[in-house]
Amino acid sequence: MKEKIYFIPGLMTDERLWKRVIPFLEKEYEIIHIPIPESSDFDEIIDILYGTFVEEKINLLGFSLGGYIASYFTITYPNRVKKLFMVASTPGATNEAEIERRKEKFTIIEKEGFGLTYEKALSLVEEQNKNDKDLIQTIMDMFHDLGKEKFISQLTSTFYRKDLFEDLTHLDIPIWMFYSLNDRLLNKQAIEKILKTKHNITVISREGTSHNIPLEVPFEFAINIKKWMEIN
Repeated sequence: MKEKIYFIPGLMTDERLWKRVIPFLEKEYEIIHIPIPESSDFDEIIDILYGTFVEEKINLLGFSLGGYIASYFTITYPNRVKKLFMVASTPGATNEAEIERRKEKFTIIEKEGFGLTYEKALSLVEEQNKNDKDLIQTIMDMFHDLGKEKFISQLTSTFYRKDLFEDLTHLDIPIWMFYSLNDRLLNKQAIEKILKTKHNITVISREGTSHNIPLEVPFEFAINIKKWMEIN
């Protein structure tokens, strides 16, 4: 029987986020996609997840906002998690300047309407992937299909992030973090704190700007997942 890994996506992403990495993993593992529950309250989100996970102990992987949710679940219910993997994600709080910037997005939506232009989607991918039309279209399709209400709910949840880093360092389980060095969507202060502090988290960085690592560098991502899963 294949070992299961539960995958939680990020802001405005769904199971299509994993479509390029699953072919590298499906022979060895059963990948189970878990959508982010409909709530802007992290306590409510993780309680919904608690009832969703069937096994007593799980392997949990989260992308971006999903990585934070996976971390929050792990520190709240440490007896339920075997291993934790955060991709393009930090366990840090959202700073005030970033909260204000995100609130402005709501004003823009009211003025200009909801949507993600091709140009904006293009700006989110690495230079070498700018001609990958399927990639750009996938990012746009996920955003539009999930819709305005989900965007508002998920973005609002990010206003209430607390720093989970210290709580994670007290856990005795394999915790991995994989990110792009020049990902402008990541909290740089949280990264610096992790790099300067002694802890038990395995931090792996890659050259590049990609935030959408599962779609942009699926093979490299899969290799790191396999290494993480091999740890007892």
